[in-house]
Amino acid sequence: MKSITLGEVAGIVGGKLGGPACEKPELRITGVNTLADAGEGEVSFLANQRYKSELESTSAAAVLISDAAAAPDGLGSIIVDDPYLAFAKLQRFFYPRAIASGQRHASAVIDGSAKLADDVDVGPLAVIGANVTIGSGTIVGPGCVIGENSRIGSICILHANSVIAHNCVLGNEVILQPGATVGADGFGYAWAGKRFLKIPQVGRVIIEDDVEIGANATVDRGAIGDTVIERGVKLDNMVQIAHNVRVGAYTVMASQVGISGSTKIGKGCQFGGQSGTAGHLVIGDGCKLAGQSGVIGDLDAGGVYAGTPAIPHRLWLKVSALMMKLPDMWKAQQK
Repeated sequence: MKSITLGEVAGIVGGKLGGPACEKPELRITGVNTLADAGEGEVSFLANQRYKSELESTSAAAVLISDAAAAPDGLGSIIVDDPYLAFAKLQRFFYPRAIASGQRHASAVIDGSAKLADDVDVGPLAVIGANVTIGSGTIVGPGCVIGENSRIGSICILHANSVIAHNCVLGNEVILQPGATVGADGFGYAWAGKRFLKIPQVGRVIIEDDVEIGANATVDRGAIGDTVIERGVKLDNMVQIAHNVRVGAYTVMASQVGISGSTKIGKGCQFGGQSGTAGHLVIGDGCKLAGQSGVIGDLDAGGVYAGTPAIPHRLWLKVSALMMKLPDMWKAQQK
């Protein structure tokens, strides 16, 4: 079991020991846990004030905390600016990402024209098509399929049964969770009088560096041009990105978000779960959407929106409060 001293923990997170922790910097720490479940050899953290009461009862050796005065007497602390970020750094230390070593399972099918760096791992039953290139340190998990002419960067992780269709491009340090699909056909049909005529989807998907796509999420290829997911974007499980969408850098989307075709999303946006947009819209930089918001028009940069159709959040709060009063108002009107 990996362990480090309390003093080394402070060094990893850029913090300062406080309280009883100052007296035992050599105490061995084996991991991070919640305030309720942490043991004597573990560190915990207070990132949400709703759990502040648990500081009194925790058995943690020390707590990552931003306010030294908030720690009860007798509880060791590590003072940091952002406890949640410190937790993330420490968790990454105890659970580092897997490192590729060039293992290729005998059941994997790799086309002879594919070019894989020497240290790329390929798991059981994976299929890698013609003219694919894969950069150093990438891990291709069991059952993955990579279509012809696709390019995968370095230090990527493609988890089990994820699919990258033909002619797609992934940058470096991209993660696809199990079942994620990149490059499926966009939803494009023309009515021909008696039936729908499928429109060939001939664009690509381009995914830039440091993107993560959740389990069973889908990013469709462009109809003509490309669908683009910019650097640092994080998509939760079961997110749907339609053809020719562009998602700006460092935008995050929670589970079951749906973005219709040709919508352009700015940088640093935040989408709550089950929110969605109509097609051909422009969402400005830094927009925030509450869960289940439905966007039917362009949104200005920096706004906070809620409801269907999505309106400024403060206005939505007023409308919601009035909705609760409507039955009484109706009764009063009938008298």
